[in-house]
Formats: sequence, structure tokens, C-alpha cells
Amino acid sequence: MADYKSYFLMKAADVPEYVRKKLPDFFSKNAILECKEIGDGNLNYVFRVSDKNNNKTIIIKQAGQELRISKEMKLSVDRGRIEAQILTLQNCLAPGFVPHVYFYDDIMCAIAMEDMIEHEMMRTALIEHKIFPGFADQISTFLVNTLLFTSDIIMDHKKKEGLSGDFINPDLCEISHDLVFSEPFLNYNDRNNVFEPNTEFVKKELYEDEELHLEAAKLKFNFLTNAQSLIHGDLHTGSVFINPDHIFVFDPEFAFYGPMGYDIGNIIANMFFAWCNGDACIEDATQRSDFCSWALNCGGEIIDKFIQKFNIAYDEKVNDPMASVRGFKEHYLETILSDTFGMAGLELIRRTVGMANVKDITSIKDDIKRAKYERIIITAAKRLIKERNNIKDGNMYLKILSDCIRSQQ
Repeated sequence: MADYKSYFLMKAADVPEYVRKKLPDFFSKNAILECKEIGDGNLNYVFRVSDKNNNKTIIIKQAGQELRISKEMKLSVDRGRIEAQILTLQNCLAPGFVPHVYFYDDIMCAIAMEDMIEHEMMRTALIEHKIFPGFADQISTFLVNTLLFTSDIIMDHKKKEGLSGDFINPDLCEISHDLVFSEPFLNYNDRNNVFEPNTEFVKKELYEDEELHLEAAKLKFNFLTNAQSLIHGDLHTGSVFINPDHIFVFDPEFAFYGPMGYDIGNIIANMFFAWCNGDACIEDATQRSDFCSWALNCGGEIIDKFIQKFNIAYDEKVNDPMASVRGFKEHYLETILSDTFGMAGLELIRRTVGMANVKDITSIKDDIKRAKYERIIITAAKRLIKERNNIKDGNMYLKILSDCIRSQQ
């Protein structure tokens, strides 16, 4: 029997015993436990332990020391602590929107958390073209409560400074610096995954566009220096579990103090990936129209609901007297929205040509269609990045997407 006094990477067969040791009262003594690895990410190992007698379950998530997609990329396992802490904090700020954490083991770098039963990964559901009318309302509430409430606008400055230190996350931030802000534009590590039919298009539109490089550089150094809010850091549809009535947001291991717009931009970009998949893959015209209309408009709705809820929360909870100066709220929101649209553009580009592509696009089987939608994505992304300071609401965002869709028809 392992004593768990030194780190080792667990296999599925090890985890039931681990749960018995760490949470002896969670399962009954006569429970018949089985374990399956259910994770499909690049960083961690996720196990579901269940009792065959009554289907009671728990999730164990262990941080690995290297990326699955690249053994050369070594990572600090401290990210598990960061994830456990932010989930605990977010459950206070946005109750019910994140899974409950039972414990964090700082030796095994493992988290025991609530199993998100009766929910499914949102990216998988979207590729199956399921519609979730309540998502924009739910995710915008989560964004306002977790982002604005951890900013200097509302949180006591000393407490915020303390949290900033707790969530210093250099290894995972470095991944973002390279894979989001740099390599998709310069490919200096030769790790980009470019779809062959679009090789010349990517070369011209991304690698040779110096104006775009400048704007990406501005966004990168804003990301590096703007400790605005405690952000999730990797908020895409693979980081959401969903059912028709509820969402769980999870996997915040990239969390650190950064610009709010990074989280907002990531999630709206991933809704556009869902639109691309639906428009490319749904054969029935009515179903295609219903799904695509919802997926496209959802991004604009998230923006507008965020603005509405942000304004209400700001007025009700503003803490710093200078933040109440006439006109400052509007200025502050403009900076968030500019970051949002710029970051959305970065996410669209890096998930299309970078090292970590999204299944929404890679699962499009028709090469001609896939090439077309990748061009739509890149065209829209460039406009969002370059025009980010002039986009003020969901309608303006959707107009850019619609213009780029028409341009490639």
C-alpha cells in the first residue's frame, strides 16, 4: 500500500485506494470501487471513482509534470494548488458555478472534487449541435462575479495584492505567452499546426502581416503587465460542463491576475468555432439555421449581458472613491471590451493554426469546407485584433463576424 509521502503519477488502478486513504468516510466500507481515467486534456490526469453499489462518484485530478502533447514541456505541479484555491474562491463569488473541492493534496498534487454528473463537456455537446439557450446568461453572471469582484474596483486593495501573490503562475503563463501571443504569428519554434490547403494563406495573412504582429505584441504585453483581475486563464467550451439548466466552469489551472478581457474573449471565440462546425457539418437546413443562429448570436449576447451586469454590479459595490469619479466606469469598461475583442482574435488564430487546435474545426471532414472556415476565422480574428478599440457592444462584434462570413462565401 502506498503511503503517498512522495509524488508519483497515479494510474487508474491506484486511485480507489488513494481515495480510501484520503477520504475514508466518503464511500461506505462495503463500496465496490472502480476507476476510469476520463481526462482528454494535455496537462493533467483526471479520474472518476465510482461505487458500483449506488453510483456515488468523486473526481480525482492529478497534475502531471510534463505536457502529454510534448514531453519537452515540463511544468510545475504547483498549478494543482492554484486550481484548488481558485475553485474554492470562485465558489464563494459565484456559488454553484464551479465544482466543490473536497481536498487538495500538496504532495501528490491532486485535487478531490465534486463530480459534475448529469452534465457533459460543452465542446462535445456543441459538436453534436445541441443548443443551450441559457448559456449566455449563466456565463455572463460567472464572468462578472469572478472578474469584477476580484478587481481593485470592488476588492480591498491589500487583499487583492495578497491574492495576486498567491496566484503567481509562471509556467502556465509562459505557455500562454508562447502559444497564444507569439508562435501563431512568427512560428519561431516551428510548432504551428497549419492545415496544408491554407499554408500560403496563413503565410500571407499571419506570418507576413507586420501590422498584425504589432497589435499582437501590444496585447501580449498587456497580458504580461495588467494585473486587473483573477482570471480563469483558459476559459473555452472544453472548460465548461453543461446541461439544459446549469453550467459548471472548471480547469482554472492557468489562473493568475491578468486582464478580464482574456476570459471573456476566449469564451466568445469558442462560440464562433461552434458556429463554424455547425455551418459546415449540419445537413438539414432547418437544424443548421437554428443551431447556427443561436451559436453566432450567443457570443454577442454574452458581451451585452456582461456589460449590463457589469454596470449594475459596479454601481452597487464600487469600493474605491476614485472609481466613482464621473466617467471612470465607462473608461474602465472600454478597456475591458477592447481587451475582450483583441483576445478573442488571438484565441481564434491560435486554435486554428497554433499548437493546440480545436476539435470543432479539425473534425470538419470535407477539406474544402475546413479550409474555407479557417479562412473565415482568420479573417475575422484579424479584424477583431486591429479594430478592437472601436468595437463597443455585441452588435458591432457580430457585424464583423457576419461581414467576414459573407466575404468567404
